[in-house]
Amino acid sequence: MYEFKMPVLGAEMTHGKLLEWKVQVGDKINRHDIIAVVDTDKAAIDIESFAEGIVEKLITQIGEQVSVGTVMALIRDGAEEKIAQSAPPIPEAIAIKISPLAKKLATELGVDISKIKGTGMDGAIIEEDIKKMAAQAPLKKDHTASMKKIIGAAMAKSKREIPHYYLSCEIDLNNVLNWLEKYNSAHPVTERLLYIAPLVKAVVNALKEFPEFNGFYINNEYRPSEAIHVGMAIALRGGGLIAPAILDANKMNVVEMMNNLADLVTRARAGKLRSSEISDPTITITNLGELGVDSVFGIIYPPQVALIGFGKMSLHKTIIATLAADHRVSNGLSGSRFLAAIDKILQEPEKFL
Repeated sequence: MYEFKMPVLGAEMTHGKLLEWKVQVGDKINRHDIIAVVDTDKAAIDIESFAEGIVEKLITQIGEQVSVGTVMALIRDGAEEKIAQSAPPIPEAIAIKISPLAKKLATELGVDISKIKGTGMDGAIIEEDIKKMAAQAPLKKDHTASMKKIIGAAMAKSKREIPHYYLSCEIDLNNVLNWLEKYNSAHPVTERLLYIAPLVKAVVNALKEFPEFNGFYINNEYRPSEAIHVGMAIALRGGGLIAPAILDANKMNVVEMMNNLADLVTRARAGKLRSSEISDPTITITNLGELGVDSVFGIIYPPQVALIGFGKMSLHKTIIATLAADHRVSNGLSGSRFLAAIDKILQEPEKFL
C-alpha cells in the first residue's frame, strides 16, 4: 500500500490546502499522473503520483488544509485485484457553449469557463477567450502577501546558513546572435528562438562538466543530481516570484528548450504547474536583462547550491553572467572554470541543435 502524502513544494512550505481530487476511489493511476490540486502560498499546484496502483481511499477532504507529510490518500498495488465498484460519476453541470479545444485548454490552465463571455459563433467560448482570461488572471491578494513572506523567509535563511561566494564574467554574444539571426530567418515567427534559450542550454551543457553546481546540500552533505532540472525565475502577474523547473533539461536541444520555457512561463502565470516542477529544481537561472539590470548577484534557493544570473546585453553585444555558489560544495577556482565553460559553449552555437 502506497501512502500519498502532502508533498514539500518549497523550502519554507509547512502546509497546503486540497482544492481538487483528480481521481476517484477505484481509479487506476500510473506514475506521474496528476491526482490532486493543492493550494500553496505561491500557487495552485498539480500534484503527481510517484507510484502505480488503484485508488483505495481518499482521506483528505476538498478544502481541508493539512501539514506537509500528512497522508492524504491510499493507493493499492496495481497487481492486486481491482476494486469492483468506483464512485458514481459526477453529474454534468448546465451546458455551456464551448469548443472541444477551448474546453481542454481551460482544464489545463485552470480557467473558470462560467465567468467567460464567449466571442465565437452564437456566443461559444473559443481558445482565444481562454488564453485571454488566463493571461489577465491576477494573483490573489492573499497569495501575493503570503508569497512575499515565504520568499523573504527562504532568502533570509539562505543568507544565514549558506556561505555564498560570487563571481562574474563578461560573455561575447555576437556568435550566438548571428546564429540566431540565420536560424530565425529560416523559420516562421512561431518557431523562432529568443537568446535566453542558448543561454540556458549553455548552462546545462557546462553543468555536465561541473556537477558540483547541480544538486542539493542536505543534512551537512552534498548530493549531486544526475538529472538537470533548471529552475527559471518567473515574475507572476499581480506580484510575486516563482522558479519552477524545466525538467530533464540535459536531454533537450535548444529548440526543445525554447518550447519548454515558453510553456513553463505560460503555465506558471496561469497557476498550473506540476509538483515536480516546483520541488525538483537542481539549479536556478535568473534573467533580469530585459528589465535593464546590468548584472544580478542572486541568493541561492536552498537546498540548491548555485544560481546563475544574466544581465542586459550591452551595445557591443556582450552580457554579464554571474554565479552565486555555496562554498561548502565548491570554490572560486571551480566557479571561475564553470563560468568560463559557459562562455566557451556560447561561442559554438551551431552545436546546440
